[in-house]
Amino acid sequence: MTSLDVRTVAESELHDWLRALNTGFLRAPTPSDEEVAGRLPYLDLARVQGVFDAGRCVATFRSFAQELTVVGGATIPTDAVTNVTVSPTHRRRGLLSRMMATDLAAAKERGDVAATLIAAEYPIYGRYGFGPAAWTTEWEIDVPRAGLDPHRPVPSAEDGGRIDLVDAAEVRKLGPALHDRLRARQHGAVSRGQRWWDLTTGEVAFPNDHWTEPFYAVHRSADGTVDGMLVYRADDHWGDAKQPLNRATVRSLIAVTPAAERALWHFLCSVDWITTIRTGHRAPDDLLPLLLPDPRAARVVTQADFLWVRVLDVVRALEARTYAVPGSLVLDIHDRAGLASGRFHLDATPDGATCTPTTRSPDLALDIRELGTLYLGDEPASRLAALDRVEELTPGAAESADAVFRAGRRAWCPDVF
Repeated sequence: MTSLDVRTVAESELHDWLRALNTGFLRAPTPSDEEVAGRLPYLDLARVQGVFDAGRCVATFRSFAQELTVVGGATIPTDAVTNVTVSPTHRRRGLLSRMMATDLAAAKERGDVAATLIAAEYPIYGRYGFGPAAWTTEWEIDVPRAGLDPHRPVPSAEDGGRIDLVDAAEVRKLGPALHDRLRARQHGAVSRGQRWWDLTTGEVAFPNDHWTEPFYAVHRSADGTVDGMLVYRADDHWGDAKQPLNRATVRSLIAVTPAAERALWHFLCSVDWITTIRTGHRAPDDLLPLLLPDPRAARVVTQADFLWVRVLDVVRALEARTYAVPGSLVLDIHDRAGLASGRFHLDATPDGATCTPTTRSPDLALDIRELGTLYLGDEPASRLAALDRVEELTPGAAESADAVFRAGRRAWCPDVF
């Protein structure tokens, strides 16, 4: 049996690495030279790992620098994990475990507070300390049933607001600042690098991405400030009697005011020939269904875990966010990887918190993956205790943690990465 070489990938090996990546994601395996050259500027090769068997890449792993917004609006530096594959010929050999251990140790050494990922499969990442921290919901809107009057102007027009169709260049110009405003107020949101905007606007496109040009719309408030942006595509489907049955699919809708959010949804529901809308990834408590005169016109088609968080520095993580009410808890954290184990005293307030190592008796005992699940306030500790995933050592401590960690709105990550 040949030995397996787990290491970072050299530029000369990127073609083979992308072939393994495409194989893992069941895409056409062989990348073009154009694709290799196009992807290279967006990769930090020091954070690109591969496993090689007799010189052939059989597993892939990549991470990149990211910021995650936590409850209260602060951001923490995170290690975003992506492009994880193991070829079907080399499964069950511990290859992912080796690459993950290397990456998380490097992230800890760099000073990243946590690691993040979007899990394609639920059972994989809990054993590495990741817990589902933010969920996503997608709705399908039956536009004729929704009850909106397409002949009325968008709601904000009466207050001087307006919607403009824009081109890709304007999106690249206006979008980053708007998204920064969104993530300053939305816990669970992550930073978007230049690659996100380039891919969304077609500035960079690869054969396997099947990119087609979308429509772009922005909402401007009465003073001309851009406070919302919509990216969507539409198909071309007609019924037997030349009846339009077109579906719009939202690629991205971000807004920093309820008025802008309402206006953009009203606009999309008013586009001629659109009879169905797929909303894309939204927060589970999104305003959308209740923005419609008939909320039942929006049918849930996806409800799933989405953003997973793995805490690497308990003290910095818990001190970075704010808390709903004052409270004091001693948490006994188990981390089998040895990266964040310990007993910590959290003294929380709505304005911030202090967290210190302690030898006091614990109130709650939990694995590091459960801390990731609790971190953004989206899951009650009492629910995890009922599932035997959190051990309550002081009576009432789980309910106290519910009150302390709770957030007014649910966490939301708008982006796949």
